Amino acid sequence: MIVLVVLVALVALVALAVSARAKAQATLVALDCPCPGGDYYIITIIPAGKGAGAAMQTGVTGVFYHPLFSRESWPVMRDKFRHFPAAMEELLDLPQVKLIQPQEVPMGLLQKVHTDELLYGMQGKWYYRGALLSVGGCVEACEKVYAGELANAFVFDVAAGHHAGPAHAWGGTYISCSGPAVINLRQKFGPLKVAIIDTDCHHGDGTRGVFRGDSLTLHSCFCSHSDSEEEGTKFCVPVGWRCTDEEYLQMIREHFIPAAEKFQPQLIIHLLGHDTCRGDYGDRGLSTAFFPAAVRELKELAWRLCEGRLVVVTMGGARADLTSIIVPASIRVLAES
Repeated sequence: MIVLVVLVALVALVALAVSARAKAQATLVALDCPCPGGDYYIITIIPAGKGAGAAMQTGVTGVFYHPLFSRESWPVMRDKFRHFPAAMEELLDLPQVKLIQPQEVPMGLLQKVHTDELLYGMQGKWYYRGALLSVGGCVEACEKVYAGELANAFVFDVAAGHHAGPAHAWGGTYISCSGPAVINLRQKFGPLKVAIIDTDCHHGDGTRGVFRGDSLTLHSCFCSHSDSEEEGTKFCVPVGWRCTDEEYLQMIREHFIPAAEKFQPQLIIHLLGHDTCRGDYGDRGLSTAFFPAAVRELKELAWRLCEGRLVVVTMGGARADLTSIIVPASIRVLAES
């Protein structure tokens, strides 16, 4: 009877240790130990690597970037990506980082988010292809991360983002990136719960409009507004015009993290604007060190709540020198074990 119980427990433990999602290699160590009633085996499962980060070591961080992003000066964001991909060349040499060139988002997905009038008005705009590629990268990143093909992802974004609502868009972001991504996930995997945190300087009015009435999406925006809608699944946190890195991080800990823990998302999307950095157009006093620190907080949260499923998407910010520091540092955090 003891042998049978131990064997059943062993099978369960091995299945957990080498699950497809965790992808953590394991070593089995068997020690023959006498015990009242007969001999049995004590089985210890030792994950690859050290500590809680072992499951992360076998994962791959996807970086979704298209060369077009570096060749143009985009509305509002200008030519902030002009130093890429050279600025992240060292990271791209890492085995756990994979560069992926996005494809244009299918029109069918955009039509589920935006009115025909808005999409018709976009056609012929010189920045339209950049927007399509950006949204296509966000859609593919979210799908691959949720499916377990990637541990997490970083998405370069131009001309698309949080100011694009169903029928109106402005501020350098002319079609939604998170809307089509979430719709694609639910079409393929069912009614998933997604949490979106927006740390751009400005209110993500478009994203709020896209997900208004959607109880399966948590939308949290750190900006100048203060509101809470739809039983707390849509809320804004006023961060103040000037704050320190630690003050902002503490606001994330006090507001978004508890809300996410209550909501229990299956994937987290971080809309990462760096316009709040000192010297950029939305300067709120933050240093370049804040942004990878925020990504780290959210990465740790994602591992606690949804098996590490985190997708970071660039938003506002226009200075190329700051971008060349913040983006590689943020990707490095995602790729860390």
